[in-house]
Amino acid sequence: SAASIEDLRRIARRRLPGGVFDYIDGGAEDEVAMDRNTRAFREMEFVPRVLRDMGNVDTTGTILGREVPFPLILAPTGFTRIAHPPGELAVARAAERAGLPYSLSTMGTRSVEEVAAVSNGSKWFQVYVWRDKGLLKDMILRAKEAGFDVLCITVDAAMLGRRERDVRRGFTLPPKMGLDTVLEGMIRPGWSLRFAFAEPISFANVAGNTDIDGSSAVDLAAFMNEQFDPTLSWEDVAWMRSLWDGPVLVKGIQSVADAVIGRDEGLDGIVLSNHGGRQLDGAPGIIDLVQPVADAVGGDLDIVCDGGIRRGSDIVKALALGATSCMIGRPYLYGLAAAGEEGVDWVIEHLHTGMKRDMALCGAASLSELTPDLIYRADTGR
Repeated sequence: SAASIEDLRRIARRRLPGGVFDYIDGGAEDEVAMDRNTRAFREMEFVPRVLRDMGNVDTTGTILGREVPFPLILAPTGFTRIAHPPGELAVARAAERAGLPYSLSTMGTRSVEEVAAVSNGSKWFQVYVWRDKGLLKDMILRAKEAGFDVLCITVDAAMLGRRERDVRRGFTLPPKMGLDTVLEGMIRPGWSLRFAFAEPISFANVAGNTDIDGSSAVDLAAFMNEQFDPTLSWEDVAWMRSLWDGPVLVKGIQSVADAVIGRDEGLDGIVLSNHGGRQLDGAPGIIDLVQPVADAVGGDLDIVCDGGIRRGSDIVKALALGATSCMIGRPYLYGLAAAGEEGVDWVIEHLHTGMKRDMALCGAASLSELTPDLIYRADTGR
């Protein structure tokens, strides 16, 4: 049984082949940015208030004007089905049950149509800037037609970061069933049987084009560097906004300067994210960006904190510093790998319960009472 997301991570590590686990768990190069995401939360202390009547703690918030039980978004993750065959469908269903938004990745292994068929909840579509603008336009219009309500544009992948765990293992997507995979599968028969008997895995949103749909094993770095446009700019963002009727966010903001540009460009929100530490090693810990960005653009657009969330207390810290919501990816993948769809449910409930408990222990009965004076950083003295 699991008591924490770290427990689920350990269970997932036992149940997945090493290459699959490392693809989910790993970061770029020395993994400094990835480690910084979680460590920065640990280094922040609460300044709890007491005797403030915590008999009715309310975690209700809003994301892009829509009320949610607590302000959490399930992030886009590529190739989700390597964790468990239902993949994105399981995550979308869990998000809908919890009343939370789910973001489907361009590199997802279920299509926008498949996800729309199983979820009536809030659905975001995440896109990269592809070189093939016709393909990109088609994906965006398909998502709109399928009822997705938010477009999330990832902008931190002009090139793919060097993920050295994948390099060492020669990892491909989908995983090649080579001798090492077969040998690992012998001690992980559950994953191996599910993978062997599930329908073939591909990039479902580009299915039909066998050159780029991922139906054949590809080196992810070579594939993305070949397919994604390194010349992406704010002009590309404006063009994609012109194709979309609903809210648009940019994911991958890592500076106050770019947050201000995003505000001035008329974005509905920004996602502060270093891609889970999987792109530029040495990028800032995301929680460290929240307060300066909120000071600059807070109140003008939604600010999503993506990176390092492992406990409800992390959500409390991010909201207190000025984020309007948080986003998780790896935690629900650990849950999916460890226990399937129920594992995703567990992660969501664990974070919600922890958030409510820690709000009470901090003396904050509602999100409006989560303010920067509840947080102290010993390393900065503020």
